[in-house]
Amino acid sequence: MPSSVHDALNALFRNRPTLAVELLGEVFDIDLPPHSLIEVIPDDGGVPLPGQDPFFVAEPAHGVIVELQRSVSEEDRQGWARRSAALWLRLNRPVLVLVLVPDPRVSDWASQPVVTSLPGYVLHPLVVGPEQIAPIEDVSEAADRLELSVVSVLAHGSDEKVVETFLGALSKVEECHGARYYEYAYRLASADVRRVLEEIMSSAAWPVHSPFAREHFSRGRAAGLSEGKARAVLTVLRARGVGITDDALTAITSCADQEQLDDWAHRAATALTVDELFA
Repeated sequence: MPSSVHDALNALFRNRPTLAVELLGEVFDIDLPPHSLIEVIPDDGGVPLPGQDPFFVAEPAHGVIVELQRSVSEEDRQGWARRSAALWLRLNRPVLVLVLVPDPRVSDWASQPVVTSLPGYVLHPLVVGPEQIAPIEDVSEAADRLELSVVSVLAHGSDEKVVETFLGALSKVEECHGARYYEYAYRLASADVRRVLEEIMSSAAWPVHSPFAREHFSRGRAAGLSEGKARAVLTVLRARGVGITDDALTAITSCADQEQLDDWAHRAATALTVDELFA
């Protein structure tokens, strides 16, 4: 089954099929016709069949495969070469491999030619890293080009101004679009960038003026409160030497009911077993 990361990447390029063409033109000065075939490769590594995933036109002049790479893996690079060859065989058209690499430490490695076991076949991936993407810091521009703004967040999300610009752009579009693009950015981002997104969204300085922002603000605040209360319950139990089973640990840490957690916190002070805690 495709992962949430693949789903988000797929949707991002489905919403703006020309995004890959724009990136190739702006970053590599490669002029492709807008009707080029764009594919986001699924997690199983195969090349989708026509009608499956995601953009197919009658007679594409070029094929473009889009990949997202977060870590160093030579096996992944060999996969790019295999999928490129497979798509070339199917289309009998030039095929380019566009790789989004948010981590600058990974982009240099990813940019190297891929030497394959097929004599004479060397793939030259087109890597878009932080150095190739200008950070978007203008709210109006970000609102006009939300897909590119998501890519900007992936590459420069450690810069709070970039994230604030992105969130400001979301407040200027329809609520459903804002929520959708926030999810795209959150799913595709690294753990560090996710933390920045969460911190700014839950910050008192951030204007929580739209239903979308309030929803994420409330969700983040409630999740943090539940986590703190669950940690307190476990701390008291462990300090008193009460054994905690795996099932009990799961029940406590996954609980989002604030009143239940408060009740467990009181019981933890006197319970001799976890059974008494849950009684």
